[in-house]
Amino acid sequence: MAIKTPDWWYKRYAAGAPWWRFLLWPPSLVWLAVNAFKAANARPYRSSLYVISVGNLTLGGSGKTPITGALLGLLAPEAVGLSRGHGGSLPGPINIDPHTHTAAEVGDEPLMLAQDHPFVIARDRAAGLRLIEKHRKAPKPKIVIVDDAHQNLKIAKDLHILVIDGDTRNGAWPFGDGGVCPYGPMREPLKQGLARADIFVLWVPDEEAQPDPDLMTLLGDKPVFIARLQAQAPAISAPVYGFAGIAKPWKFETTLRSAGYDIAGFEGFPDHAALTTAELQTLTARALASGAQLITTQKDWIKLDPAWRARIACLPITASFDDTAGLLALIRARQG
Repeated sequence: MAIKTPDWWYKRYAAGAPWWRFLLWPPSLVWLAVNAFKAANARPYRSSLYVISVGNLTLGGSGKTPITGALLGLLAPEAVGLSRGHGGSLPGPINIDPHTHTAAEVGDEPLMLAQDHPFVIARDRAAGLRLIEKHRKAPKPKIVIVDDAHQNLKIAKDLHILVIDGDTRNGAWPFGDGGVCPYGPMREPLKQGLARADIFVLWVPDEEAQPDPDLMTLLGDKPVFIARLQAQAPAISAPVYGFAGIAKPWKFETTLRSAGYDIAGFEGFPDHAALTTAELQTLTARALASGAQLITTQKDWIKLDPAWRARIACLPITASFDDTAGLLALIRARQG
């Protein structure tokens, strides 16, 4: 399901929220009740592998995917990725073959990560773990990095890594005013979610930025590792016309500006949206009218068929850590 994220969700005091927001309060209570029932009745599967959860507290937009990719790279060759395969039609469990599977089958983010790392999708994450446990070819996996699993109750995790968007410019706050979906962006109450984390990974907006002191105070005395965006910007001499179907599309526009592009236009779409041919043709016409090159995120680009990929540029984003050695040492120490 594609979700159109309201920007007021991520304002510290819900600045700009519509007057009818109060109507969303009762559904949020239902959300909390359902999750409480699931937690009370959960019987999580314990894998023989070391399971690392990479998750967040909000409905997308925290930057989990590049962190998952970075961790898979750091822990190669003994790590395998696992995801629900959001947006894909295949229930799994299945090993993704990046040469034959499509985003429509396995989901955009898993297919993107599978370009460089072994990756499994399974709507039932326990079934996915069991598939990985049966892997017999060398190198035999020892670690599973489960993307978007902080709230998953069906599997036991050995290490909880919580990813937080630390860009607090212009009144932004990663948790909004703490409202639970749909009243706000939270999947669960803030205090509850923070307490379950072992490690925090905190994104900061650029190479020179320092983490927000208020945010660091909120996170307390648990280990915090700073992550920074690394945009692999393609050389484009013309202006660009950007588009993105992610939880916070406005952040991709900011990234394009930071990369030095002349932006002729920009359009945001709901998270995980699969653009139709008509929508792509409209974007193409607008870009041509502006003398611009279409550009999008790697997550959106991977969903396009080859003919459209040849016409649209892609801006891959990777993660770098200020203290990679420290993060790796901590993971290895906890792994034992």
